[in-house]
Amino acid sequence: MAGLLAGALWGLVFVAPRMAAGYSPVDFTAGRFVAYGLTALVMTGLAARPRLPDARQALAAIGMSLLGFTGYYLLLVFAIRDAGTEVPSLVIGTIPLWVMLLGKPGHLRWSALVPGLVLTAAGLGLMLSASSPGGVADGAQFWRGVALAVASLACWTAFALLNSAFLKRHPEVNVTSWANWLGLATGAGALGLWALAGSPLAALQSQPAAPMFALLCLATGVGSAWFATILWNVASRRLSASLCGQLIVSETLFALAYSFAWDGRWPSAAEAAAVLLFTLGILASIQAHR
Repeated sequence: MAGLLAGALWGLVFVAPRMAAGYSPVDFTAGRFVAYGLTALVMTGLAARPRLPDARQALAAIGMSLLGFTGYYLLLVFAIRDAGTEVPSLVIGTIPLWVMLLGKPGHLRWSALVPGLVLTAAGLGLMLSASSPGGVADGAQFWRGVALAVASLACWTAFALLNSAFLKRHPEVNVTSWANWLGLATGAGALGLWALAGSPLAALQSQPAAPMFALLCLATGVGSAWFATILWNVASRRLSASLCGQLIVSETLFALAYSFAWDGRWPSAAEAAAVLLFTLGILASIQAHR
């Protein structure tokens, strides 16, 4: 349940950049994670017995914050800008398979993974063909977005495996404390990103969509980052890395649902078929894992 709820919260980040026009990918990334960092700072201060990381734990938090938060989301927002919501969400949705392949338990036969891989590849190919624009210039931009989504996928896959391993090696670290440490590191990195490449504060405030932008930063910073990270840490500690990874399918399905709802439309026949194939592929992988 924790893993599925985290996916429902993560799904929001795929449609959020489209809900407030006029803000760059850097602005969205910095705004979201500054909100995450401030939340972590407040929660750490409110704790009855706040615990601070030692030097090695702090370095681990910094490295994983770059992989799983700032780097991952910055690449994802650029991908959404270039390729829309649906294709990046499906590319990211293959994370469960990559986590399974890289974190496969020793008892699982490689042949058992074939049905899930084939179904997922077919669904992704169908969605790509349905979403790719026909024009040469638009096509180049679209495929650049796909490449950025793949880079984003690589960042989060590495984070999922390393985060699960860290929590299992350090049972003394509370899942909420770890989420706060990640938030402090991520918030500091986001401030640096905004200072280097973000829009001036006056420019952010002058946009017509400024209230929506602030609301989305809070929603994705507090809900999709801080609270979702706590939920994901619970799942990562209680489940194997490969099984936990399968639950990320909820992120993809919620992202697609939010996107279709925001656009005010039902999925096309090709998109619906792609989602069905994709979901069947994940279910086949879960069955193989069992």
